[in-house]
Amino acid sequence: MLITAKDLSKAYGSGENSIIALNKANLEITQADFISIMGPSGSGKSTLLHLISGLDTPTSGAVTFDGVNIYETGDRELAAFRRRKIGFIFQQFNLLPVLTAKENIIMPLLLDKRQPDEAYLKHITDLLGITHRLSHLPGELSGGQQQRVAIARALIAKPDIIFADEPTGNLDSKSGGEVMALLSSIWKELGKALVVITHDSRIAQMADRRFVIVDGALSEVQAG
Repeated sequence: MLITAKDLSKAYGSGENSIIALNKANLEITQADFISIMGPSGSGKSTLLHLISGLDTPTSGAVTFDGVNIYETGDRELAAFRRRKIGFIFQQFNLLPVLTAKENIIMPLLLDKRQPDEAYLKHITDLLGITHRLSHLPGELSGGQQQRVAIARALIAKPDIIFADEPTGNLDSKSGGEVMALLSSIWKELGKALVVITHDSRIAQMADRRFVIVDGALSEVQAG
């Protein structure tokens, strides 16, 4: 797997009122990568994630996934790409309150008219420590447990890459640390590329490749 962002830019508005959210960002992501992108609020890091994952369209530049420009495909193909190739984890857990943990996890597959691989489901829920909570509703789970359910949902379609946008933002320090340790374990054990957006330097330092973004300009932090 190779994802390449080339001269990726995003501007809102026009003329004197134009705001540049992202300015000619370049980034390559391979299957083995654990990448963190750190920056203050409004720096453009979420914009970058949304562009690379196909949730938003760039003003200029290109995003290719294994050589295919995702923005040159049709809407149906782009939606299928997001469902099957990418897992999303957000600060808000976005769990449906009337569904059990298991139902929330498998929902992306059902929307894609696919049935879950029960052995794989057990493997990831065992890894996340929530197998015994699958029949519970979100309201019966702690914040940390809800985020683990959201991580399992992101993994259920066996995506190539996981994008996590401030995944510990709604958690206390202890639960946040546990969630990040789990994401790191998933990266190692399942071989999923992992890109974490954060404003927390402690989380950023867990990654093997680190980037910073300031006023829409992306740069890689050199080791050492």
